Amino acid sequence: MPDLGLEVLLKGKNLVRLLGGLWTALRISLLSVAISLPVGVVLGVLMTRNNRFVKALLRLYLEFIRIMPQMVLLFIVYFGSTRAFGWDVSGETASVVVFTLWGAAEMSDLVRGALTSIPRHQYESAEALGMSRLQTSIFIIIPQTVRRLIPLSINLVTRMIKTTSLILMIGVVEVLKVSQQIIEANRMSSPNAAFGVYLSVFLLYFLACWPISLLAGRLEKKWS
Repeated sequence: MPDLGLEVLLKGKNLVRLLGGLWTALRISLLSVAISLPVGVVLGVLMTRNNRFVKALLRLYLEFIRIMPQMVLLFIVYFGSTRAFGWDVSGETASVVVFTLWGAAEMSDLVRGALTSIPRHQYESAEALGMSRLQTSIFIIIPQTVRRLIPLSINLVTRMIKTTSLILMIGVVEVLKVSQQIIEANRMSSPNAAFGVYLSVFLLYFLACWPISLLAGRLEKKWS
């Protein structure tokens, strides 16, 4: 039987450390999600308004976040703000800021797309039935928008969880950073530790994201 290097996880507190690193990544991603989703909803609604200045400003923000890699944003917030402004920003705080900015931008575009995808005749039909704008929003527009948004926003959540692996580049001790530490500490006694440890990391991320992906798939199938 090939040596997969899994025995290294049973040494000392390696498995507990690995789970602790996963919790750090999940905590950062879920906190970012909790902030960015409602902010993104507000920004998405503003992007559908007729104010050209606001739409141009939000479009600039969206394109900037899309073009700039998340790793570069992490470096700018963590290293750049420290040197430029003298701020004492922790790695976790910088990670939450960056992923909140990214998540809010992505969510705003999803909201804008969901709102603009609703046919114009539905507004006209509601007006013909004597419904007010508030009634039209509550009973017609919002239910359809939510139906379109939930599967997409859940997929965004899984992307944010997976992308938190980048935070090891600014020294945050999350699951990949812990993996590197375990591999280095056991390089001589367990030469194949890298395979076993990274396989475990893959399984942990899979177990964290798979239920969310299943939920998105079921909702999309139910509401298609």
